[in-house]
Amino acid sequence: MTLPKTITLCMGSSCFSRGNGRNLPRIQQFLKRHGLDPHLPLKGCRCGSVCTRGPNIWADGLLLPGLSDAALDAFLASLLPVPPNSQVPTPNS
Repeated sequence: MTLPKTITLCMGSSCFSRGNGRNLPRIQQFLKRHGLDPHLPLKGCRCGSVCTRGPNIWADGLLLPGLSDAALDAFLASLLPVPPNSQVPTPNS
């Protein structure tokens, strides 16, 4: 994934209690640890009106529902650039 211009977290009561209350500090720490915080604004909204699919996060307006735990980690890892000349391991290597 290319680095989005913004990440927006729904902080309405449903999404907050479903995981965005825990996701926010995790995302902030990840961005800071990898030097992405000056390049990727993190925003919040009160309610994204898709409460049943939460916790909801948007990357450049694209809804990423249900991101928490391992799914959130995979999303965050996808934001990191792949170093040049790096090889992606294959299952048999």
